[in-house]
Amino acid sequence: MAERQQTTERQPEGTLKRELGLIGAIALGLGSIVGAGVFVSTGIAAGVAGPAMIISLVLAAGVATCNGLNSAQLAANHPVSGGAYEYGYRYLTPWLGFTAGWMFLLAKSASAATAALGCAGYLLNVLGLEANRTLLVAIALAGVLLLTGIVLSGIKRTNVINIGIVSVTLGSLIFFIVAGLPVVLDQGWDNFSPFVQPANDEGNPIAAVLQATALMFVAYTGYGRIATLGEEVRQPRRIIPRAIITTLILTMALYLGVVVVGIGTVGAPALGAVTSTQVAPLEVAAREFPIPGSPLILAVGAVTATLGVLLNLILGLSRVLFAMGRRQDMPPGVAHLRSEGSTPRVAILVMGGAIAALVMIGDVVTTWSFSAFSVLIYYAITDLSALQIPDQDRLYPKWIAWVGLSACLFLAFWVDAQIWLVGLGLIAAGLLWKTVIRKRILPTAPD
Repeated sequence: MAERQQTTERQPEGTLKRELGLIGAIALGLGSIVGAGVFVSTGIAAGVAGPAMIISLVLAAGVATCNGLNSAQLAANHPVSGGAYEYGYRYLTPWLGFTAGWMFLLAKSASAATAALGCAGYLLNVLGLEANRTLLVAIALAGVLLLTGIVLSGIKRTNVINIGIVSVTLGSLIFFIVAGLPVVLDQGWDNFSPFVQPANDEGNPIAAVLQATALMFVAYTGYGRIATLGEEVRQPRRIIPRAIITTLILTMALYLGVVVVGIGTVGAPALGAVTSTQVAPLEVAAREFPIPGSPLILAVGAVTATLGVLLNLILGLSRVLFAMGRRQDMPPGVAHLRSEGSTPRVAILVMGGAIAALVMIGDVVTTWSFSAFSVLIYYAITDLSALQIPDQDRLYPKWIAWVGLSACLFLAFWVDAQIWLVGLGLIAAGLLWKTVIRKRILPTAPD
């Protein structure tokens, strides 16, 4: 293994400045998790499994914890931009490293498109406008353009804006839980019975719970943005693990409160009625609160949350693309820096364009389901990389990596069959690029 590491690892030619502290890293993680996951995917998962999505939420949290610790372990030992793409190269093989980077680009581009569409849906509700696909896509594209411009302004300014966005979002969600709990207690627990309500009445309840678990796992994976930007975090071995663990604890408690209130208020069928034009499930629940203006408060928080996720995803995606360009796994132009430590502008623009293209699909259920499969494969490679860390360098026991690896590979194939078939086809397309097409376009690229 040591010999493999020496032959596959190449030292980056350009590096980024370390400007993120603990608070900034936690805000980055929260801004990535508390967005489309809580405001959109909770509705999608409720539509799949009914109230039993609470089980899915807990299972997904357990898998996310294992993967979060593995990501923290890897980022502390190898703090460079690129996340599992770089870990795969260092600890596994170039093929697996490339696959991790490729799947991250696919998964998180789809997640970003979901966030943009979710933001548009909530914003239309705030403005009192009737949602239609054309208007939804147009507003989502405007959001992508705005956030791409902010990320282009640099990591410092982006971090300040992100902290402000996260503060508004957390305030609205805490309001949702506090205002909604009395409603749930007044109504009793009728909306939680029967506890397992598959979308298809004849469906397998276990399969429904597992599918919902795969969908909810994606909602937690924003902690990976802290690892992805590891090259820009100060004192990475100390700050990255603390930031990831703190982020996961806060979001698990928040998600559980939101789901209990949402289902307890209007029931899983109403919460799960997510379509290509109705992408604001929590606002449906907020309409039942006796406090005037509750839907507006919730919708404003949803807009800021989904904007925050989009902001952080553009950040993370651009850094992975930058790292792949640095190794010439992607055209080297995407790794261009005007000066040492500056913003990777080309990578940001490319990923902004890719997200805009996915927004044109206009269907959050499709984009989120595809993201679920892709990100589970990505984190399976992360866990496999964590298994290769020498015992003397470990922060956490090896069994955590085994649990994360097994869970990711198992859950990946519980999304709809057509989704994972497309995902496997795209993995093959990426490997074809790496082994054949890339060498013809970039003849000096390393193997």
